[in-house]
Amino acid sequence: MAPEAGTAETAPSEPQARHVVYCGVCTLPPEYCEFGGTAKKCAEWLEKNHPDMHEKLYSEEAVAATLSTLSVDAQKRAAKDAQKKEAKAAAAEAKAAETKAQAQVFIKRVERNKRKYVTAVSGLEAHGMDLKKVAKEWGKKFATGSSVTKTASGGEEVVVQGDNSDEIFDWVVDVAGVPEANVECVEDKKKKGT
Repeated sequence: MAPEAGTAETAPSEPQARHVVYCGVCTLPPEYCEFGGTAKKCAEWLEKNHPDMHEKLYSEEAVAATLSTLSVDAQKRAAKDAQKKEAKAAAAEAKAAETKAQAQVFIKRVERNKRKYVTAVSGLEAHGMDLKKVAKEWGKKFATGSSVTKTASGGEEVVVQGDNSDEIFDWVVDVAGVPEANVECVEDKKKKGT
């Protein structure tokens, strides 16, 4: 039957999708940022990008209302836990920066046959580079074959055909931003009789 012209149809409407905001620092919804280790950075990000939500979550009234529901012991524990999490996150960040600053990149020129060379580069992954993308870029840039291979020690290195060690050194320093002191060029020769 068709609905009559005078009555409104009261069919249930479709549920609407919700728009959820995710934190740009910890990737959690802002309501849960306190459970991550970067609460201060998350609050700064939220204040910059979503001031209305920041006001709702971090205003004096909201914080007072949240703390009033906790007992005194729970408040002390929450403050202590927050300090521990912040200290742990800061220590991890400092350790990562120190590791990156000390990581060495080795550029080896290896002789294959008489006057043929390959250039092997290891240590790039410590500086946050995707080795497959780097190998592809170098293959295009130097118009040679390049690939990611496993080393005997279990790590990975990028192998580029030809003697491109100088150009790779310049690329690693200029484009990748690795300090010049952390890049070392090594010449490897195959022993005769093998």
